[in-house]
Amino acid sequence: MWRKVILLFSLVLSWHANAELRHYVASLDQSQWRISVSSPLECTLEHDIPAYGKAVFTSTSGKAMNLHFILDMWQKPDAVTDAKLLSKAPQWRPGVMSRTLLNLHYKKYFNGEVPKKAAWAMLNELERGMEPTFYYTDWNDSDSKVAVGLSAVNFQPEYAQFRQCIAGLLPYGFDDIAFTVLNFKEGSTELTKYSKMQLKRVEAYLQYDKNIELVLVDGYTDSYGARSVNQKMSVKRAEQLKDILVQQGIPADKIQTTGHGEERHVASNSTSGERDINRRVVIRMSKNVE
Repeated sequence: MWRKVILLFSLVLSWHANAELRHYVASLDQSQWRISVSSPLECTLEHDIPAYGKAVFTSTSGKAMNLHFILDMWQKPDAVTDAKLLSKAPQWRPGVMSRTLLNLHYKKYFNGEVPKKAAWAMLNELERGMEPTFYYTDWNDSDSKVAVGLSAVNFQPEYAQFRQCIAGLLPYGFDDIAFTVLNFKEGSTELTKYSKMQLKRVEAYLQYDKNIELVLVDGYTDSYGARSVNQKMSVKRAEQLKDILVQQGIPADKIQTTGHGEERHVASNSTSGERDINRRVVIRMSKNVE
């Protein structure tokens, strides 16, 4: 263990001894953390790094817990750059040893990204009062080293709100509702019990996402009954879903409906179960990518 500690200490010293080190970190007075986005679709925790940029932690709605981190730099890397992420004690905690969290690469012209596991480790270290710090060689000057730290000052209150926001994220995201198939009871515009539950998921999501660009609603029937009647029924089902989506805030001119009648079956019409599958409306959505 001591061998590892000595090696790590020597590494940090070598950065100082062999090259000029520019250290960017918020002072006690400057250190501010803030929740910039808080909704059932996204939670974002940000921290300004004076004269450098900002650190951004983001978690979004979805089936699995996720966490993204980027070191948003004012000046993006001009070359692929090796970097090291350490957890170090701030100056007012002398004697607390540093430890390596991750070795990583900065891509050219991109912000520094950290994978999920290491991002959670950074939050854990900040909660302990430590200072996650990135070390790398300046891509414009090989004799100059850069250290970029995240201050733990004023972190705790905002982190508590961030975790509370994460707990309230929807357990599904846009990709889970962007292609939705809803089925109807025979000869009517009433959805099946399961499809009503699926529609509620879509409605809940659309309450918060205002970036929907286009919605295509296609109605279909089984082959029982007159072809003209089935055509009218498919249009009626599609228009009914359009009305529901408009109520959720999607402009009517962004929704296109088409009734296909008994065409384009996805199953045979030989059994009642197969006909149940064919009586459907398919909702397809696209959104603006910010």
